[in-house]
Amino acid sequence: MHAVRLYGTGDLRLTPGDTPEPGPGEIVIRIEAAGICGTDRHLFKGEFPSAPPVTLGHEFSGIITAIGKGVDLPLGGRVACDPNCPCGACGFCRAGKPNLCPQNRAIGIHVDGGFATYAKFPANRAHGLPASLNPLFGAFCEPLACTLHGLDLGAPRPGERVVVLGGGVIGLLAVQLAKLAGAEVMLVTRQAAKRRLAEELGADFTAETLDAAHTLWPNGGSLVLECAGVPETVGYSPILCTPGGRVVILGVLPQGTKVAIEPFDLLFREISLIYSFLNPFTQGRAANLIARGIIQVAPLISRQLTLNEAVQAISQPPLPKDVKVLILP
Repeated sequence: MHAVRLYGTGDLRLTPGDTPEPGPGEIVIRIEAAGICGTDRHLFKGEFPSAPPVTLGHEFSGIITAIGKGVDLPLGGRVACDPNCPCGACGFCRAGKPNLCPQNRAIGIHVDGGFATYAKFPANRAHGLPASLNPLFGAFCEPLACTLHGLDLGAPRPGERVVVLGGGVIGLLAVQLAKLAGAEVMLVTRQAAKRRLAEELGADFTAETLDAAHTLWPNGGSLVLECAGVPETVGYSPILCTPGGRVVILGVLPQGTKVAIEPFDLLFREISLIYSFLNPFTQGRAANLIARGIIQVAPLISRQLTLNEAVQAISQPPLPKDVKVLILP
């Protein structure tokens, strides 16, 4: 048993350890695949709150190898993990907003996660996947679930124009979901390979720059989905939005980052600026969409690495071509 553990800002190590044992209501899985997220790099840099020492990895799936008392899931079953564990009792949880629970304990951030040979977590955070599914695909359930929440908030309608900013995994999943909703979609990214991939996945238009996007659609889109997580695209998002439209921010900026927004512009054109956080009630839908092949994830896999390679991959910036890098223990 080995795990990639964060001990503090800039201190990430591959360490040996004991295989976890499940307690009541818990399961242990053998990890088949775990995805590197931009949040993992923020955690490494100290730009996102966490609770070290902790095993990173919050996008993962695998095979059940042990079950605790009171668990009726089958040994040998394939599951994806919903990493967020809200308290269920606070006002936010009771109001149907568990993603805002102040006691939320996130697997891979506050408690040990999936960059390991084995992982333990509450059985009620497991979502079943077919035995016939490609074992790499389950790692996409969590990012797709987060993207679904953003699309739920933005609510694209058939015939609307949707602008997606950012050609990473969230942006390319957002393109597919917006197309499923019947929208006309444009993806904006500087990477030519990612623009080509977006077109293969259904994007009607692509643009290299924000200015080019504005030239293509001078009136903008009714919905702008910011998926890049950089100040420039967050600040430019309202400019690409039609009057009366919506902007949904899915990208994660480092804690403390400031972005200039002109309130008068938002007021005068009645632009709704919405933030999307985590994946409340969407993980099961994500697992179903992937299991049924409705959302394509195979083209989004850029590299497959071992645990031995994970520390370097997380501690360095992603390669320009990277969409999703998977760790295969």
